[in-house]
Amino acid sequence: MLDSMAKLLEKPPLYTKSEAAFWDDEHISGQMLRAHLDPEFEGASRKKAFIEKSALWIGEAVPPSSSPSLLDIGCGPGIYAERFAEMGYQVTGIDFSKRSIEYGRNSAIKQGFDISYHYQDYLAMNLRQRFDFATMIYCDYGALSTEDRQIIMQKAFDHLKAGGRFLLDVFSMAKYNSFKESQTWEVCHDGGFWRAGKYAALKGCYKYPDHVTLEEILVISDWEPAVYYLWNTYFTKEMLIQEAAAAGFKVGGVFGDVAGCPYNEDSHTIAMLLEK
Repeated sequence: MLDSMAKLLEKPPLYTKSEAAFWDDEHISGQMLRAHLDPEFEGASRKKAFIEKSALWIGEAVPPSSSPSLLDIGCGPGIYAERFAEMGYQVTGIDFSKRSIEYGRNSAIKQGFDISYHYQDYLAMNLRQRFDFATMIYCDYGALSTEDRQIIMQKAFDHLKAGGRFLLDVFSMAKYNSFKESQTWEVCHDGGFWRAGKYAALKGCYKYPDHVTLEEILVISDWEPAVYYLWNTYFTKEMLIQEAAAAGFKVGGVFGDVAGCPYNEDSHTIAMLLEK
């Protein structure tokens, strides 16, 4: 048992993917949805005040009057999708969390929004439709491996009309420099984020070469132990431009965040508006 535990705690190779279910785990997906919908929690989504501010700026930067069809990549439960629909966009959302998609569909029906939701891995996205505008918000892009980033950048490009635009954000080098390596643990007697019942969680935070970090969580309970890997790649402006250009994009604007704040090297995020 000790040897197995030690192996699970070893620092894994770069971009190792979690074997255990995550986004569609019955308990964890419920916790994720709760986090998404908490207006004062910044984790699964940003806080409500920032979301509203950024949605307003997005609508001014790429107005629905000139770019009516919008693809929200990694839409979650529809936090942005509903705001976009309210602003007049024809919204399509795609996400790989069944619980989030079901919530989004039900919420749209209740509020009278005509939003098309797809439960699908966006790395395999083939919607047979081209859009005027696409978004990928809250640094999802940097959570992917180098190969998967190439895939989603090309998928976004292929799903846009000529002249279409793509807005995404990533974590910056300033954010990478603030990341601290650590190893911590906790015991949750009455359940918590990772399990409904009692469990212990050992968390390792590690830096890798090429500006990559890992949050590794080992969950030990009455069931088999499970390990979850949360990766992040951090970017300079030039690195992101290079990856976008490889898919055929040109840069339409660089910002400090998706609310349109001016970019500077101290910003913890970089937002980029790309053009096909």
